[in-house]
Amino acid sequence: MKYDALLFDLDGTMWDATENIRISWEMAARTFDGLEDRIITKEELQSVMGLPMDEIAARLFKKFDKEKQLEILDKCCEVENEYLTEKGGILYPELESTLAKLSEKYTLCIVSNGQAGYIQTFLNAHNMSKYFKDFQNWGDNKVPKGENIKLVIERNNIKNAAYVGDTQGDANAAKMAGIDFIYAEYGFGNVEEYTFAIKKFKDLLTL
Repeated sequence: MKYDALLFDLDGTMWDATENIRISWEMAARTFDGLEDRIITKEELQSVMGLPMDEIAARLFKKFDKEKQLEILDKCCEVENEYLTEKGGILYPELESTLAKLSEKYTLCIVSNGQAGYIQTFLNAHNMSKYFKDFQNWGDNKVPKGENIKLVIERNNIKNAAYVGDTQGDANAAKMAGIDFIYAEYGFGNVEEYTFAIKKFKDLLTL
């Protein structure tokens, strides 16, 4: 298949920042009454990775009303962006060397369901901006990932793209956008229908 662009999910596809997100969210949540002893586990976070941020808030802070959930979430995201910009996450093996080669052949972009500023933490902490032409966070416009994929495609005059991700939500977003889906089997989720599957990130070089 001849692509002119590859669009990427972030969590479970290019990095695993779960532990540093967990630490930052736990610190933020504990500043609220009723959450002073709240423990956020890695398993909890991995179970909601890739969901829109308001859905994550509803699942993690169930005992509060929606307004309070979003207030807690906003604080978590604020602390998270600061923490990740400093600490970064765990990059999957051979990520940068693979991106360097892919960027010579394809337009590379990132579309994530993260909060405003989230993709920038990855780009800045690991000096990755040079490989990507564009990116879109859910938090910038709060529309579904499939719509944001279409937005990035239109914005960059992309003709034939594939989306690389690791969850069923990613697969659904690619389908909504009308493009191929490349399933990162090493990530957080399980997907049954996809165009291609990769067992490690550098397998993208064989497309």
